[in-house]
Amino acid sequence: MLGFLVHRDGDDVGVAVVDLKEGQVAYGKTLEGNTEYQIQVRQDIPLGHKIALRDIEQGEKVKEYGEIIGVATKKITKGEHVHVHNIRSLRWGVN
Repeated sequence: MLGFLVHRDGDDVGVAVVDLKEGQVAYGKTLEGNTEYQIQVRQDIPLGHKIALRDIEQGEKVKEYGEIIGVATKKITKGEHVHVHNIRSLRWGVN
């Protein structure tokens, strides 16, 4: 069963299309269907929230939609929930 979608190849996060539960293996793919993923979920992730597709270091920029959407405020491990608790938006030029 599909658990998340990735907007573009090269994105750092996917978006949950169902509630994801800690410990489950979630399957995902890009919207184009070119890349498939299998990730161990490390935290509960609600529908519509982001899952990390790779380890992201503190201070590293995060990509979604093929664009930089923010910067990690702490280390994020592959399979973790990505949201306001660990990423700061760069949308309005806030640094």
